[in-house]
Amino acid sequence: MDTKRKKNLADPVLLETIDKLFEYNIGEYVDLPQLLVVGDQSSGKSSVLAGLTDLPFPRDSGLCTRFATQITFRRSPSSKIAVSIIPPANATQEHSDKIRAWKKDNLTSFKGQILVDVLREVSGLMGIGDTSASGKRTFSDDVLKIEICGPEQEHLSVVDVPGIFKKTTKGVTTSADIELVQSMVGNYMRNPRSAILAVIPANVDIATQEILEMADMHDSKGVRTLGVLTKPDLVDKGAEQSVVDLVEGKRDKLGLGWSVVRNPGQQQIKEEATVDRHESEKLFFTTAEPWNKLDKDRVGIEALQRRLKEILTEMVRREFPNVKADINKRLSACQGSLGKLGPSRETTEQQQKYLLDLASRFQRLTSWALEARYGSDDVFETRPALRLATDIVNRNAVFSDDVRQRGHTINFSGDSDQEPEGAANIIAVWRDKLIVTKTPSVRYIKNASDIDELMHEGKKVVAPAETDILAWLRSVYDSCRGFELGSFDASLLPMVWKKQSAHWDNLALGYISDIVALVHDFIVNLLHEVCEDEHIRIGVYNAITDQLAERYKKAIDHAKFILHVERSGTPLTTNHYFADNLEKSRTKRMRDSLKTQTIEISGYGAMVQVDSMIQGSTGSNTEHTIQDLHDILRSYYKVARKRFVDVLCMQAADYHLVKGPDAPARVFTPAFVSGLTAEQLEQIAGEEMVSKKKREGLMREIGNLQNGKKILK
Repeated sequence: MDTKRKKNLADPVLLETIDKLFEYNIGEYVDLPQLLVVGDQSSGKSSVLAGLTDLPFPRDSGLCTRFATQITFRRSPSSKIAVSIIPPANATQEHSDKIRAWKKDNLTSFKGQILVDVLREVSGLMGIGDTSASGKRTFSDDVLKIEICGPEQEHLSVVDVPGIFKKTTKGVTTSADIELVQSMVGNYMRNPRSAILAVIPANVDIATQEILEMADMHDSKGVRTLGVLTKPDLVDKGAEQSVVDLVEGKRDKLGLGWSVVRNPGQQQIKEEATVDRHESEKLFFTTAEPWNKLDKDRVGIEALQRRLKEILTEMVRREFPNVKADINKRLSACQGSLGKLGPSRETTEQQQKYLLDLASRFQRLTSWALEARYGSDDVFETRPALRLATDIVNRNAVFSDDVRQRGHTINFSGDSDQEPEGAANIIAVWRDKLIVTKTPSVRYIKNASDIDELMHEGKKVVAPAETDILAWLRSVYDSCRGFELGSFDASLLPMVWKKQSAHWDNLALGYISDIVALVHDFIVNLLHEVCEDEHIRIGVYNAITDQLAERYKKAIDHAKFILHVERSGTPLTTNHYFADNLEKSRTKRMRDSLKTQTIEISGYGAMVQVDSMIQGSTGSNTEHTIQDLHDILRSYYKVARKRFVDVLCMQAADYHLVKGPDAPARVFTPAFVSGLTAEQLEQIAGEEMVSKKKREGLMREIGNLQNGKKILK
């Protein structure tokens, strides 16, 4: 190797830094500045590389490049040659360990067959076979790294990739190999910080060269591509001017231009010991026409080296700050992705701790949601479904209003039980927020499909009938009267009461089903919030779903119990408002009946004669009984309705579904997690193979990027 020829192609410190970044696979994550030699298998690429590096790369097809090779020259006090292999970022740990364990750092030269023997050994380690029939792969994405250090060396770093080819060789390569190599070369060329040396024979039609098509695909502006023409001595007579026009930029222009080199022929290679490749090339470009008329900066391997120095130096200096920024950005993204995976969950203890943390956050957010402390966490802004207290209060108000307006089957005589206008407007707003249908249904909230079978269907409940309730009561009384004198049978009130409160069943079951739907939606949304890992989220939900269903059913059953007691039990109240309401009804009825009997007396106002009062208060026993039955029914209905709404809201909804100790949102707690067996913990929180591989890949990448960050300090 001619160590006297200088290869100072870039700033030594920056180049050494870039080399170290490649060693830690940083090039797999961040585009790094590099010289890239590409071409097809018959382009003379290996000879160009040998000329640039003075390494005796084999030219025979059996040893053509089957993997990428990174060649680095570095100045150091002592001379040494080190050869190692860099595994790809996606390699298995076993393959990575085996590849990294192999190295040769005691070589003094590559004279004779030394480099060929190294390449054969490396091919075996990479699992590359000599033939397609061997069952081994033909190409590898491992990278061979050759470092040559010495006091006379100047910094140079270049990457050689396998040559592309269009035709398969029977027993050696396959059509799949063609696609594999094109993909591998394309991946290297895609790097916007690479300088592409596109090696092309001068004696072929440039327009047909696939490597130029690939370069145009990945470097459409041509700012990174330098065309290198080989074999000028083989150009047909009369065709030389076309090549000259190319080099002089008169056609098929490239941003970095074209250069011409003359590689040694087979005979010259055999006479390598006696023939100097560089002197022979200089002689050719000095004497052979028309090549001797070309700009000297565009011909010969040494001129190409100088040109590469300019290109690479500019690229490294320009891109180095961007490399730092990209590494930091990529590191931050990887750490974020790793954070989303949560801590490692290999052992039972790790799995339990992970779920305990989730359950604690779940309960903390639940407490804030039930206390309406929505400012305690931003999640209440991003997920409105977590504002549970507000949704429950609104649904309670709508339920109360629904029972007031639609709870009774027939309107009472002279009923004027209306909400104040302001309250009615507020309830209308709440109803609009909840409603999912414009029909007078008892349901306002949609069901989740997995609890649909528990829920009450949204039946239609119409407004109370405008039927004459007194006539209805009279018909019921007439069909059930016995031997009572001046009163009605005790069984008559429960009978008409059950008929008048018939709408309560649908209203109550629709209400409690809506509360269940709200609570269930809250739990599902909260699980999504505290647990981004879908596998774990599904595992937790599956673990609690039976208990959730039991508690939902218990609340619904309690609502049915309250309905049974209120509608089928004995009409009963000790509330003094019942007596007050009854007295008011009777007084109002008497006052209404005497209005027609009043006379105006000057100085005294409206007066009623005693005889008129006696005459007005008389009537049939049946009429008095019906009127009394109506007043008792209405007075009791008012008291029972408010009691019923309160009890249902407090017991079935609030206690069983919202705030009680056994409310559904209290299922997923730290105590629940502590009671899980090792098998259950593994089933819920154990990492899937995909997650494990993703974690391993992220940790490996973070480690490499952190090393890269240290290198750049």
